[in-house]
Amino acid sequence: MKFIGLIPARYASTRFPGKPLVLLGGMTVVERVYRRVSEVFDEVYVCTDDQRILDAVHSFGGRAVMTRADHRSGTDRCYEAFQRIGSDADVVVNIQGDEPFIHSSQLLALQECFSDPTTQIATLVKPFTIQDGLEALENPNSPKVVVDAQMHALYFSRNVIPYLRGIDKQEWLQRHTFYKHIGLYGYRAPVLSEITSLPQGKLEKMESLEQLRWLENGYTIKVGITQVETIGIDTPEDLQRAESYLRSL
Repeated sequence: MKFIGLIPARYASTRFPGKPLVLLGGMTVVERVYRRVSEVFDEVYVCTDDQRILDAVHSFGGRAVMTRADHRSGTDRCYEAFQRIGSDADVVVNIQGDEPFIHSSQLLALQECFSDPTTQIATLVKPFTIQDGLEALENPNSPKVVVDAQMHALYFSRNVIPYLRGIDKQEWLQRHTFYKHIGLYGYRAPVLSEITSLPQGKLEKMESLEQLRWLENGYTIKVGITQVETIGIDTPEDLQRAESYLRSL
């Protein structure tokens, strides 16, 4: 089975414009992501709508493809890039361009989900720990996932799910394993073509989570587990935390 890693990277981020090109430990964020993904996949491309990012990727010897600026999501951008590249990959892996510490074990865990021939879409979760605390669990910017007995996603929400009725919130992390969604996706190529043609659904609009569109339309999402924590770069403050983390390694 052949995999291709695609890294959507926009310049015009609302909270942190130009973040793919900011330096982290002397290397741009997008180059760090690219090099990490290249440890696992032979075919890797950055998908961008900005010439500066395209030029930066080419300058370090990476591969990049220009895409339209009006895409609603990274998934849509990946599909356009996949078409432009003309790859014959069986599975397209969507890696966020602001995850400079994405780990090879996470990519391999996602890849393993496709050893099941029925897997249409795959993603990862990380169990919340007691040390994370209730504040992290309740953070709406950290979507939660509930799964069935076969590790397929039942629902994603910015609220805490499931709700532990009759149990004090301070005990929730001790009484149940909650899963945090890690925004890494794999799609079989024909499925990627199908889901990008779907209209937005009600649940997606309410939660602002595109994966709910797929569930609403009957697609299954296989869930792999990782114990590795990553640091996404969404704000300048995140970059400072990433610098501190890098120095600690």
